[in-house]
Amino acid sequence: MAEERTIGQLVAQASEDLSALVRYEVALAKAEIKDDVKRGAVGAGMFGAAGYLAVLASITAIITIGYALVAFGLPEWLAFLIVTLALLLLAGGLGFIGFLQVKKIKPPERAIASTKQTIAAVKGSVRP
Repeated sequence: MAEERTIGQLVAQASEDLSALVRYEVALAKAEIKDDVKRGAVGAGMFGAAGYLAVLASITAIITIGYALVAFGLPEWLAFLIVTLALLLLAGGLGFIGFLQVKKIKPPERAIASTKQTIAAVKGSVRP
């Protein structure tokens, strides 16, 4: 005859099972989020590089004006405009790449779905 378990044993087993389930859910969420965190870090780095280049644009433009005037014989306003626009274009491109990287981040869909299923199953099995 099969050994019958006491209510205390059943509660202890349910508690162990629930703990294991929570650990597995957390592990699944970590695995899903890992790639998105990496993409987010790359995107944030691109935003940082864009900001850094935008700040340097004014300093570099001033220094470059003198060299541009000597080398090309351009008027001062034109040399200043060319250098400034080129650096702003570069900063805009890096900012756009960063935006695209951050936009690719998705929520941990499998972990969310699994958690919802678990909650529904637990609610369905609890009797008042």
